[in-house]
Amino acid sequence: MAEQIVKTLIGRRDVANLPDFGLEGVAVKVDSGAYTSSIHVTICQEIEKNGEKKLEVVFLDGNHPAYTGKPIYFTTYRRKKVKSSTGHDQFRFFIKGSIEILDRKVNTEFSLTERRGMRYPILLGRKLLNKRFLIDTSLVNLSQNKSSL
Repeated sequence: MAEQIVKTLIGRRDVANLPDFGLEGVAVKVDSGAYTSSIHVTICQEIEKNGEKKLEVVFLDGNHPAYTGKPIYFTTYRRKKVKSSTGHDQFRFFIKGSIEILDRKVNTEFSLTERRGMRYPILLGRKLLNKRFLIDTSLVNLSQNKSSL
């Protein structure tokens, strides 16, 4: 008998916590057209600190209530060429971390990109959604409005 996979219902947008990055209550948008999930950053640069190459990241921007302006340093990351939503090739950094949404904690990879002016600082892509979530685009904020089902 095949093992049954339990999928959690998710709407087109919600709120999530990213404990590895010190972020709580951040608006997210489900983007089934994107392969990887992405996070808005204001600073994302390779630096050398104490003789070691690191990635310096400042998440979100001053318009977001969860913004701290405090840099976080990563020693494990990768850089890859991707095609942006506008069809242009660009290089992006990728990091791994966990996201807590709808009573689930998922470890995944995030691309880091400047999303200033966008309504949602985090997009959830197929790599995170696949085999875990079932999307109902008529629903929003299920984590806050569990009675809306």
